[in-house]
Amino acid sequence: MNEDATGHDAPRSGLKPIGLTPFHHDGELRGILISGRWPDTTLEWTQTLVASVRIACRPGFLRTTTVFSVIEDRPEACDPDTVGLMLAVGSVFDNNFAETRHFTTPPPALFMLHPPSETTPSLPECSDVASGCVLLPGLPELGLEHRAGWAEAEADGTVVTMRNQIGVDLGTDPDTAVLAMLLAA
Repeated sequence: MNEDATGHDAPRSGLKPIGLTPFHHDGELRGILISGRWPDTTLEWTQTLVASVRIACRPGFLRTTTVFSVIEDRPEACDPDTVGLMLAVGSVFDNNFAETRHFTTPPPALFMLHPPSETTPSLPECSDVASGCVLLPGLPELGLEHRAGWAEAEADGTVVTMRNQIGVDLGTDPDTAVLAMLLAA
């Protein structure tokens, strides 16, 4: 599956599309290759989240809530169009999760994906809904605010909710709080 993260068939304003390709090991989602180009804006990162949540909806792809770190290096054994990847760094429910995940430098983005089994849909008429959050860490002390996006989607790809925010107070949302704790660990 190579999904255009922006949800468009043709690139906007002549921009190359952002492609996502999931990869797994032993039936478990281990990451998502990012191809074409990097998302430029908070909106594009949230659109990338929506496409990632659609992947998480697929039966058996994601067993539990998992955090993915964005890595800007292109893996050697990938298509030349690959620009980087979202790599699973662990399940939130692992007791040693925050203690064992250290970043030498903060990643440009962290994603938290919740499978349908761990998502309560915001609309009661929806089923098989996965959800997620993307955190774009800022440097508030330098005037660069934290940015985030949240999304829910059904297994058929229907987007149930999508929102973005600039100037996020990391402690006001459970997903951003966990992601911030991971960055601080």
